[in-house]
Amino acid sequence: MRGAEGWQVGWKGTAVMGILNVTPDSFSDGGRHASLGAAVAAAQAMHAAGVLMVDIGGESTRPGAEPVPAEQEIDRVRPVVAALRDVGVLLSVDTLKPEVAEAALAAGAHLVNDVGGLRDPAMRAVCAAYGAPACIMHMQGEPRTMQRDPQYSDVVAEVSAFLQEQARLALGAGVPDVLLDPGLGFGKTLDHNLTLLRALPAMCAGPHPVLVGASRKRLIDWLAQVPAAEDRDPGTLALHLHAARAGAAVVRAHAGAAHVQALRVQAALDHP
Repeated sequence: MRGAEGWQVGWKGTAVMGILNVTPDSFSDGGRHASLGAAVAAAQAMHAAGVLMVDIGGESTRPGAEPVPAEQEIDRVRPVVAALRDVGVLLSVDTLKPEVAEAALAAGAHLVNDVGGLRDPAMRAVCAAYGAPACIMHMQGEPRTMQRDPQYSDVVAEVSAFLQEQARLALGAGVPDVLLDPGLGFGKTLDHNLTLLRALPAMCAGPHPVLVGASRKRLIDWLAQVPAAEDRDPGTLALHLHAARAGAAVVRAHAGAAHVQALRVQAALDHP
């Protein structure tokens, strides 16, 4: 992955992006990292465990979530980024808003994770101006309405076409590098999610690295009857180990340390 001023970060196999929500209402860990001290300690623990990136989010994007003002989101995210800028871990900001991305990048963040898929030209311009790579995610609709009745003629073809086109636009606008995320659970039914997961080998064989984020999502409840999000880490690991074997470059997870351990064991089994 390439960023500003020529820096490059490379890795073998599948890296872990640890989730750090600094929100009161995220679906599985809202409020857990609301204080600056708790957020910094959690990020430091992830880094010590071998997580490559920490994804800092100041606005919930769970199904039905209401947006928050940009100023409030900045107030949540910027102090955490500033406190972690010298820790040695890559810092990602999880936001839909160009002004939030700009504030986080100015404070020391390295990349932008946009669940809106970099549709906004202003977001592409911010990433380009700061030399920040971007994670481009597919979402049908928006968080408040995305799960009401998602429809596709061919979910794999439509998601793949969207991601490749947004990557083309981003790189053409000067964004130095991209990750592509099929957006499990963002405007998808159970069948849509499973179809995308089964198609990962083909998707991961494309020209851009793929990120998969299934962490604690309702998909696991549908498959294994686990109603409480905080109890879904075993199912998350199963899905992310499948993604790693399919060629995913990154998995995004709440349980970062557990993922690092599981991926190391799987890699040893696959590549003795």
